[in-house]
Amino acid sequence: MTTSGLVVVDKPGGVTSHDVVARMRRIARTRRVGHAGTLDPMATGVLVLGIEKATRLLHHLVLADKAYTATIRLGQATSTDDAEGEVVGGASAAGLDEDAVGAAMVPLTGDIEQVPSTVSAIKVDGRRAYERARAGEQVELSARPVIVRRFQALATRRPLPNLLDVDVEVECSSGTYVRALARDLGAGLGVGGHLTALRRTRVGPFTLTQARTLDELSQLDDPVTMPLSAAIRTAMPGREITAAEAAFLSFGRPIGAVGIAGTYGAFTLDGSAVALLSEDGDKARPVLVFTPAG
Repeated sequence: MTTSGLVVVDKPGGVTSHDVVARMRRIARTRRVGHAGTLDPMATGVLVLGIEKATRLLHHLVLADKAYTATIRLGQATSTDDAEGEVVGGASAAGLDEDAVGAAMVPLTGDIEQVPSTVSAIKVDGRRAYERARAGEQVELSARPVIVRRFQALATRRPLPNLLDVDVEVECSSGTYVRALARDLGAGLGVGGHLTALRRTRVGPFTLTQARTLDELSQLDDPVTMPLSAAIRTAMPGREITAAEAAFLSFGRPIGAVGIAGTYGAFTLDGSAVALLSEDGDKARPVLVFTPAG
């Protein structure tokens, strides 16, 4: 029997996040599977899924910080800012070196205003930007504030004399487009740039060390590798409560506050997750109850 909890999947390239959800539904033998934010089809790496009761937990996870490794090709710009698009411009990157690339990364680091890629999932007048772009429409998106905490080159190599591939690490806020960083790095250097590889290494507290491939998960009797209680403890603070307090929460009633900021988990003495709580004055009110009465 499949338990409730989170599964950190190491998503393969070439499939959508929805494809991964569909595969997990078959593996876990349940329809109750959801994801906590998508990855582009070309991208690999950390994709957090919720199973059974944990699908309700997904909306309460704080997954604002993300980390990636990526490869940026300088010398070519593409229609999609990644390798899946057509080459639409660029200039020789033969004269670039690591110092020039590093200097061009500086203005793209910190609190910046970023124009998302035209093939992003942002809605424009009710339709996704990528739908409009692929239909041949001109898509103009407004710049939005994002935080790029780390944008650093790890290695460089030349697949051709006029191209420069740069392996990078990126740590950023939710809503940051690594494709747009590749585009803007190439534009800043005057040669054009696009993304050729992207791997997400972390979402909030969930990392590749916790991730399993779909094939690995399919071999397990229970594919839920992080049961509900463990998932909550990984994602947020917690407190132990008494049986009487658990009964109050099961009816949606508040219990006494203990001075914990933000949303946190409430657990019985045996470690079972009862609810998510948020404090207001001297009361801790249930935000989400996992063991409702009746």
